[in-house]
Amino acid sequence: MTPDQYCHDKAAASGSSFYYSFLFLPPDKRRAITALYAFCREVDDAVDECSDANVARTTLDWWRGEVAEIYAGKPQHPVAQALVPVVRQFNLAQEHLLEIIDGMEMDIDQPRYPDFKSLQLYCYRVASVVGLLSAEIFGYSDRQTLKYAHDLGIAFQLTNIIRDVGEDARRNRIYLPMDELQQFGVAAADILNARETEDFQKLMAFQVKRAQRYYRQALEHLPAADRKAQRTGLIMAAIYRATLDEIVASGSHVLHERISLGTGYKLWLACKTWIKN
Repeated sequence: MTPDQYCHDKAAASGSSFYYSFLFLPPDKRRAITALYAFCREVDDAVDECSDANVARTTLDWWRGEVAEIYAGKPQHPVAQALVPVVRQFNLAQEHLLEIIDGMEMDIDQPRYPDFKSLQLYCYRVASVVGLLSAEIFGYSDRQTLKYAHDLGIAFQLTNIIRDVGEDARRNRIYLPMDELQQFGVAAADILNARETEDFQKLMAFQVKRAQRYYRQALEHLPAADRKAQRTGLIMAAIYRATLDEIVASGSHVLHERISLGTGYKLWLACKTWIKN
């Protein structure tokens, strides 16, 4: 199996909304974004699929070494091997790949966030940085597009957090800021024990409004000149916003269910967005 095939299989097997947006790219950019996505999946799985924090930390340290080898041109892992020509062709910054790993390590060290400012750092590392790297691969002519990529990454991660409240709680993780739980009268124990109260619903409505605001900000930042180049990101935005809308429409019962869109609907949104932009 070639490194590119390994990355393709990793992306396809994830069932992620991102995969459907990659299908419309020309081959070189599709290979590049698939390799980047596979890298994110590998380092994320190193934490999520490991019950021993020390082993997870050791694995992330190994990946930091692999990032150094990517830029030296001699990594071992197939995902890292696939990234060697990508970082050269698209001038991807080494520190950005390391920041993604730092973000994943926060999942080991920090199961709670005192306020939104501290959560923003996590969202920046695991999502906005990916958005910035993706913007380099897709191409842009106006640096304002990087503000769009940053805010869109935050919007995506906030959507993930809202969607996965129950799933994360079962891992003893709460990404909703603690001061906002207190503001709405929601105890951490309510979330950990899946007690859906009226106050919890108000808290979730507050979280949804923030995510929606970041989507609006992101799209306002995107210059018209770069809309065509960034269509892949716009496809992702359409799918993620539709997921957020579906969560709201279904009653935001995120403690007990995980909303996801069907494959056919994702493909329809992807085609519609590609044609529109």
